[in-house]
Amino acid sequence: MKAVVRLLPLALLLVLALGIALPVAGQDDASEGGLTDNGGLLTYAATSCDYGGGFQSIEAVDELTVRFTLCTPDPAFPAKVAFTSFAILPSEYIESTGGTGDLVTAPIGTGPYMLENWELGSEIVLTRFEDYWGEPAIEPTMIFRWNAEATARLTELQAGTIDGIDNPGAGDFEVIASDPELALYEREGLNVFYLGINNTVEPFDNVKVRQALAYGIDRERIVENFYPPGSSVADQFMPTSIFGYTEEVEPFPYDPEMARQLLEEAAAEDGFELPIETTLSYRDVVRGYLPQPGVVAQDLQAQLAEIGVNVTIDLQESGTFIDNADQGNLSLHLLGWGADYTDATNFLDYHFGATASAQFGDKFPEITEPLAQGAQLADPEDRYPFYVEANTAVRDLVPMIPIAHGGSGTAFRADIEGAHSSPLGNEKFSVMEDPDDDNIIWMQNGEPAGLYCADESDGEALRVCEQITEALLSYETAGTAVEPGLAESWEASDDLMTWTFNLRPGVSFHDGSTLDANDVVMSYGVQWDAGSPLHVGRDGSFTYFAALFGGFLNAPEVTE
Repeated sequence: MKAVVRLLPLALLLVLALGIALPVAGQDDASEGGLTDNGGLLTYAATSCDYGGGFQSIEAVDELTVRFTLCTPDPAFPAKVAFTSFAILPSEYIESTGGTGDLVTAPIGTGPYMLENWELGSEIVLTRFEDYWGEPAIEPTMIFRWNAEATARLTELQAGTIDGIDNPGAGDFEVIASDPELALYEREGLNVFYLGINNTVEPFDNVKVRQALAYGIDRERIVENFYPPGSSVADQFMPTSIFGYTEEVEPFPYDPEMARQLLEEAAAEDGFELPIETTLSYRDVVRGYLPQPGVVAQDLQAQLAEIGVNVTIDLQESGTFIDNADQGNLSLHLLGWGADYTDATNFLDYHFGATASAQFGDKFPEITEPLAQGAQLADPEDRYPFYVEANTAVRDLVPMIPIAHGGSGTAFRADIEGAHSSPLGNEKFSVMEDPDDDNIIWMQNGEPAGLYCADESDGEALRVCEQITEALLSYETAGTAVEPGLAESWEASDDLMTWTFNLRPGVSFHDGSTLDANDVVMSYGVQWDAGSPLHVGRDGSFTYFAALFGGFLNAPEVTE
């Protein structure tokens, strides 16, 4: 078995050899737990579950067996660990990079493709990994390019300079479908586009102001004017086909008169003047949930002006915008979400749970408590009432306003074999073949901010990572079912609190090292333990881990 500790300094080797928890930066005697070594097998563990997160421990039982012990039951655990943010990286590489640097720009994984070159601002080139454990990539080269304009992407596809594109424009579906040289692959709208509201920014700390915005937006007008076929108006945050949607929770109707009345009441209560002056932030990046960002921003600006809210439109660079949203630096903002797996926890817990990011400001116990209860139950009938309660509170407290579930798709040259779209947006390029060339060239909407996808939440980065790195489990090609991945089998205890994964033997990383259980422990542990010196990443948010697994070990104290 690979000796994870061989690259560590002598003092740290002695600590591990004694089986003592590693000291946590800035915690002194208040450490909530950490990393220990038991004869070369690593364990990350909390001293108790009182720290507030979802993990009790992650243990390398032997070279090819990993055991997760949770603080609460989690029926969605297999779907979560299949997600790209929880891909397994070589433990030595994580250590040698210090948790950042090359780890962010030059990922090393076990996937069918490996990174050859990232020419910033231009393209990312991947090459086939010849020692891949599964079916090797058909084409030796995979190239990612990007362009924010849907028209420009389609023009290149029609010209044959690229093989496939993401998110054709709303008006391009019919053009592609009628062109014998092209093939259109539509996606189900497993997403949501919303207007985010930061309730820590005045006057949006008054619920009546937030409700006024909900009454004042004509969602149907936006979908009819700016969305492609297959799109629908969002009645609530959850798409209708994913568990967690509750049809009895009806949205506030479009009623601009009610909106103006609520604003007047709030202004009288809090003493602010009308019209409200604020900023609406967005990024000019096409997504399945938002096919025309600029024109939708302008339409919302016009609609809000009619009820007494004057917004200045603030266009931000994509990576900066995502970081600002996660950190709660924006007042109003346009964002959305596409399914990573088909369960309410992926939509509701990630955005509104107790450990969700700060994009909407302060959390509401009326939302967080039923979500926490619903996430722990296996029977959908038992879970459902908690989602009725949570969706009702989301509607009434208005942390955001759901607007649309966007239909979207991919388009390819008609001769590309194995071409497809994925309802999760994780197209698998290793199964595609170009009979006339030795590569697949894909054009998406934007350039990744980084490729250490434990610390990324944007689909442009995740799609690239999905070709390079792999998780314990995986999703079926062009589907949502969970399948074996780096773990060839897994099992859960009856109470769904202990999950054991059996790794495939002989799996190689792109650097020639061999996958073992310690790699799994370290890949998860450095995300989990906020006190680890390797808990760094690109910006250190690790938003997926916090949102889906209940928060960080040794998290720094929040100060006002």
